[in-house]
Amino acid sequence: MDERCLQHLLTDEERASFESDGYLVIKNALPQDLVPKVEAALKKVEAKREHDKDTSLGGGNWLDVIGEDDLLLELIDWATTLPKVWGVLGWHIALYHSHYIVSPPLPDDFKKRRLGWHQDSGRINTDIESDPRPRISVKIGFFLTDASAPDRGNFHVIPGSHLKNELTLPDEKSEEHPDAIPILVSRGDAVMFDRRLWHSAGQNYSDITRRALFYGYSYRWLKPRDNMTVAHYMDRSDPIRRQLLGASPNGGFGYTSPEDEDVPLKVWLEKHDLA
Repeated sequence: MDERCLQHLLTDEERASFESDGYLVIKNALPQDLVPKVEAALKKVEAKREHDKDTSLGGGNWLDVIGEDDLLLELIDWATTLPKVWGVLGWHIALYHSHYIVSPPLPDDFKKRRLGWHQDSGRINTDIESDPRPRISVKIGFFLTDASAPDRGNFHVIPGSHLKNELTLPDEKSEEHPDAIPILVSRGDAVMFDRRLWHSAGQNYSDITRRALFYGYSYRWLKPRDNMTVAHYMDRSDPIRRQLLGASPNGGFGYTSPEDEDVPLKVWLEKHDLA
């Protein structure tokens, strides 16, 4: 794994902010010369998979995209972001979900409405009874479009709401939650957020199309949320990447009671006195 990870460890200040607010902005997560290359790879996904896009978010949402291009594989253990993930979840992690969201400009006659607030992971939020429910996973969102001003389809959050199982919204359906804020990020920035954080895609009133790529990391025992079409990467990936792609040398038992060979990230962190 890239030793530059050691330069981007989760700081005490970042940890406190994440635990309090449920999200963390990672400035300049991607270098500016890489962003258009990632964007080009994802535009190929748009063209190739036009027939299977999910339009429920208003634009396009493509699931299971990591297997579509070698460049997207590179981001699974990116030096500026993966250390933040293991800093929160620890070493027993894997990618369980990837998706790409395109938010084009809204038509002039679009009637503004309340955002689509939700927590991630579907049935986890009804099947688990604790209050608050456990974190279990986090997402990294790579923003490929400048969203440093509002109304550009910004990612919206309600800070601190990851500790609330329910969200109380105003009775008037046109009114927004009073604590909702847009996250203002530049092209190449990333956001890490707790799956329990109440969040939503924003409405895009600008003249640009917002593009964002999301990678979800969870504990290895959680079943993937999409197909994880990654078998073609396994033979040419190092042990840590294979772990992140879902490999388990000891089979099913290795997901719940792992040996060191199942979790080479643990071994790497121990080597660097970080475990």
